Amino acid sequence: MMLRAMDYSLQALAKTREGTSHPDRDAQFCHISEQTKAFQRRGQPVVSVDAKKKELVGAYKNGGREWQKKGEPEKVKTHDFPDKDVGRARPYGVYDPTRNEGWVSVGKDHDTAEFAVQTIRTWWSQMGREAYPKAKQILITADAGGSNSYRVRLWKVAIQRLVDEERIEITVCHFPPGTSKWNKIEHRLFSEITKNWRGRPLTSHQVIVKLIANTKTKTGLTVRAKIDPRKYKIKIKISKEEFAKLNLHRSSFHGDWNYTIKPRRTSVS
Repeated sequence: MMLRAMDYSLQALAKTREGTSHPDRDAQFCHISEQTKAFQRRGQPVVSVDAKKKELVGAYKNGGREWQKKGEPEKVKTHDFPDKDVGRARPYGVYDPTRNEGWVSVGKDHDTAEFAVQTIRTWWSQMGREAYPKAKQILITADAGGSNSYRVRLWKVAIQRLVDEERIEITVCHFPPGTSKWNKIEHRLFSEITKNWRGRPLTSHQVIVKLIANTKTKTGLTVRAKIDPRKYKIKIKISKEEFAKLNLHRSSFHGDWNYTIKPRRTSVS
């Protein structure tokens, strides 16, 4: 065939384009790496956070294959129309690269900044505080967008509430726009969860939690998970006055992406 003779072959589209690269992309990667190493040297917790993609809950087809008797595949629905009574599952995760441990809250409501921070709060109470009893600071690496976006005021307000409750400083470093795949939670936790439940219908929130918690790897990954049944309001607006009350300290390098929130002397409601 003429095309083969010219060294052509049939190929699928390859996802490689991330959009326009920010000029400070590499410098921010270096900053995150330096901050991570500095926190780990001091024995302070470092976590990578993000929301996993929403999942249909019910007898729906899930990519991949599972061992079944020949000719007896598990039957699922033909169409992927969400069940209004069950809705979707919204997993939000916290991954600790130092200890190779993860926490996932499976939400039933909206993926908001308050849901994201509530997941971090739950990780800290269920896993983090015991693992790091002498911690005075936490480093969070997060994407630039979504519920934990650096542009979302509510994200910072919710972090401040957590900081005031626990009397612990939280430093946040955001990955540059279009580079979310470099966030460790994506390939150290979420990809392993996806592998673990491939070919299995996610029939209920409880099943999803069980499959997440059963995710393990040869490198020793352990995961804990729990349903978050709370309702989260959307479109909450934070006024300039409320935002100004934050004890927010921006880094000299890209203070929009890198900042520390410290406890306030007295809690501000």
